[in-house]
Amino acid sequence: MTSAPLDRRTFLGTAALGSAAIAAGSSARADLADRLDAYQFEVNRPEGEWREMLSNLEFNVLREGGTEPARSHPYWEASEPGVYSCKACDLPLYDSEWKVILPMGWVFFYHSRPTAILTDIDRSGPMTGGTGPAIEAACRRCGSHHGHIVGINNEVIHCINGAGLTFTPSAT
Repeated sequence: MTSAPLDRRTFLGTAALGSAAIAAGSSARADLADRLDAYQFEVNRPEGEWREMLSNLEFNVLREGGTEPARSHPYWEASEPGVYSCKACDLPLYDSEWKVILPMGWVFFYHSRPTAILTDIDRSGPMTGGTGPAIEAACRRCGSHHGHIVGINNEVIHCINGAGLTFTPSAT
C-alpha cells in the first residue's frame, strides 16, 4: 500500500531536524546500550527475560540494534490494513495506511503514530557504512531498536525491521 508523498513543509522540517541531530552527534551517546541506560523507559526487563521472550533474531534487532536480512520477513511486502506494534512491548507504532512497499526488502513507513517512536543518533548501526551517523528509530515505551529514518527518492521515511513488529489486521 502506498501513501501520498510528504509535502514540502513536512519534508523540510523533518530534514532540518535530522540535520540538527546529526550535527549534534559529537555529544550524543555512541551506541544502543548507552541510550538504554540513560533513559527511563516504561517497560524494563533484565536481559535474561528479553532473551526468553524473543527469538535470537528478534533479540539481535530489538535489543542489540541489529538488522534482519533484506526480504527475510513477510511484512516487507504485506499490504493488508492494520496496525504494526512493537514486538517487545505491544505499543502500536505504525498504521498500514502510512506503509510503502519498496524493493529494498524492509518495512517502510512515511511516519509513525504520534509519540510512538524516539529518534537518536546511531553511530554503530549497519546503515552508517563509514559515511557518518544514522538516525535511529526506537520504541518510546521499551527502547527497542526498530530501524532507521532514511532518505529514499527524495523522501524521509522509516526503514523498519519486520522482526521487531507484530501485526494486527483491521477489523472488517
